Amino acid sequence: MSAPGAAPGAVIEQVTARAITVPTDAPEADGTLSWDATSLVVVQARAGGGSGIGYSYAAAAAAEVVREILAEAVCGRDALSPPGSWEQAKEAVRNIGYPGVAAGALSALDIALWDLKARLLGLPLSTLLGRVRDGVRAYGSGGFTSYDDTRLREQLGAWAREGLSAVKMKVGSEPGRDPERVRAAREAIGPDVELFVDANGAYDRKQALALAERFAAEAAVSWFEEPVSSDDLQGLRLLRDRAPAGMQIAAGEYGYELHYFGRMLDAGAVDVLQADVTRCGGITGMLAVGALCRSHSLELSAHTSPSIHAHVGCAIEPLVHVEYFHDHARIEQMLFEGAPVPKDGELRPDLGAPGLGLELREDVAQRYAA
Repeated sequence: MSAPGAAPGAVIEQVTARAITVPTDAPEADGTLSWDATSLVVVQARAGGGSGIGYSYAAAAAAEVVREILAEAVCGRDALSPPGSWEQAKEAVRNIGYPGVAAGALSALDIALWDLKARLLGLPLSTLLGRVRDGVRAYGSGGFTSYDDTRLREQLGAWAREGLSAVKMKVGSEPGRDPERVRAAREAIGPDVELFVDANGAYDRKQALALAERFAAEAAVSWFEEPVSSDDLQGLRLLRDRAPAGMQIAAGEYGYELHYFGRMLDAGAVDVLQADVTRCGGITGMLAVGALCRSHSLELSAHTSPSIHAHVGCAIEPLVHVEYFHDHARIEQMLFEGAPVPKDGELRPDLGAPGLGLELREDVAQRYAA
């Protein structure tokens, strides 16, 4: 017996993609990069009278990859079998190279196909995937190195007052000032909210070791993300072994392929692995990363893209939290009807809406078209 709204035998009829660029609300920077706008690619897939939406925080070139290569690869395939389309799409980008732009394109497409399937079946995406929890812990993320201390305190303090149990700030562009900035953040959020720091690989090994000690002793920092380059697996392992008790070392957000994550776990490089659904191959790829973490008895944290991770995070047993990143939360609230906001410290998918529960605001999409 088919579920309400099911469309047995529906095939993918059309795939479209567009690029959108949204200016930041203030200059932003981390330990190694600065930016004043954020780009994303939005993909829509149609089949059986239904439409699904997916997106990836990727360069505008990813939209061309979808239009020129991936759409042809998946059109005509079974709309109720996203993993099969994922395999076909991955083969189609072999000759242009998968990591990077092509991975962002495929991720956005895969998310759209899972959203389409859930809508055709009349189910929330988290229900289709199979929930192990009803909500995922969210932590506020921003505290850019471009902020002055007043803005830093205001942003992190607001998240603490709103009930988020952890917040994260950027460090690394001025190592000499970082302990002072971290102490200011601790004062703003109080003693009961966890404080995370993210260096984006800006430090060398000795700097990172010295600052780990200071961050823990002076501000009770419990999470040190990319203290050194995420490609320096030996350095990450060194930090993991020598960091103060109670401080977790995290990395993985730049992973595109499963073997990248496998190498990181085999090296014992992190206490918590990170992955981004809009980089690592969409829903199909993120579920595989979750299974890998479970096989290693290691926790997983979702990097940014909160509206998507609110659903997939509920279906991945080792996932511990989702990054409620200032940039992406702001863009998703602007661009999509139904984008979730944290409540009681959690992101909870809307179980009354099919798929991701998102509807594109066409006027906003057109205003910021790249």
